[in-house]
Amino acid sequence: MLSCARGSKQNTFLEVTLSQAMTPTAGNWFGKWALITGASAGIGVAFAEELAAGGTKLVLTARRKDRLEALAKKLTESYKVQTEVFAADLAEPSAPEKIFAFTKEKGIEIDLLINNAGFGQYGELPSVDPQRLLDMVQVNCSAVVHLTRLFLPPMIARRKGDVLILASTASFQAVPYISTYAATKAFDLLFAEGLAEEMKPHGIRVCALCPGSTESEFHVVAGQDKFIPNAETAEKVAHTGLKALAAGKSYVISGLGNYLGAHGERLVPRRFVTKVAAGMFKPKTK
Repeated sequence: MLSCARGSKQNTFLEVTLSQAMTPTAGNWFGKWALITGASAGIGVAFAEELAAGGTKLVLTARRKDRLEALAKKLTESYKVQTEVFAADLAEPSAPEKIFAFTKEKGIEIDLLINNAGFGQYGELPSVDPQRLLDMVQVNCSAVVHLTRLFLPPMIARRKGDVLILASTASFQAVPYISTYAATKAFDLLFAEGLAEEMKPHGIRVCALCPGSTESEFHVVAGQDKFIPNAETAEKVAHTGLKALAAGKSYVISGLGNYLGAHGERLVPRRFVTKVAAGMFKPKTK
């Protein structure tokens, strides 16, 4: 019985090691540290799961500390990877500095920065709380720039590192009734594409991930939960982003249908595309 128990432990260790080695991300971030914002739900959790399975050590940050701690515990137990948790609200301008300081205090060198945190808000602009709109710009744009600016210099000094920025298929067109959100995601896409070329001489890869409808809390938080047709899983979206980043792409659209839709709209006038989107997203009158 004792030999069986020892064998069981050895088999468990081998299974974890083999699963890490076989994960597509393992060759890129195995044994390295990744920082994931918005890690408490949806695509953020999917990033954490896939990276942990590939042997990546994780710094998880989001507003909800209880969720982060539960996720960290699960990943540590399942994949035997080191995890750190830091609760922060990126709507606060000081949050990026606090996150950066946390990693410095812990002596952690971040090799993969995933700017995943973000949110939207559905409705006509005058009906949305002004602070909600400003917070959206802060989280979706300002915090992305701030965190990237903080973590890039150490990456450049080491001549290695990766940055993944969550954009959207909304990055490619104006979308009435989520106008501010679409504009922030257009910013994220262009920021990532430009930065990818800037950082190439330094050995740094930068990629924008552009998903369409995804199975997550996003639509509920945005007050837009009725618009979830043909949603992709968060796991599929996260894998697509990591694979594209590892391949050196500056952007990737998750899903063939989303890809065709994003690029097909270039064949018709922009005003027409916006008009069609308005008809799709316009709130129903009661």
